[in-house]
Amino acid sequence: VQLQASGGGLVQAGGSLRLSCAASGRTFSSYGMGWFRRAPGKEREFVAGIRPGGSTYYADFVKDRFAVSRDNAKNTVYLQMNSLKSEDTAVYYCAASTQWGSRRLSDYNYWGQGTLVTVSS
Repeated sequence: VQLQASGGGLVQAGGSLRLSCAASGRTFSSYGMGWFRRAPGKEREFVAGIRPGGSTYYADFVKDRFAVSRDNAKNTVYLQMNSLKSEDTAVYYCAASTQWGSRRLSDYNYWGQGTLVTVSS
């Protein structure tokens, strides 16, 4: 599986962005998908995940602000980010895993290249 993330950019605090992650391969629908981020000076951390059937799970710091979804017909997963804060500034990565429901980086086998989100205060 090859992953290509897009949709990052510069946004003011309180604004919204939608990230997309396009996947190659015919087995996309069988993978759990995750979004991670790495803020400046910090380690990569889990943000949100979605299982093949569509159930979702989130890190506590993004609950009620971010929403992950997937369109298996388009081989694409999305991350809708609302009420953005300056601390959401990071490079965001999508990843694919056969360990459905995992929040651990080591369980994700395939990674996209990352897209930069910058939130100005």
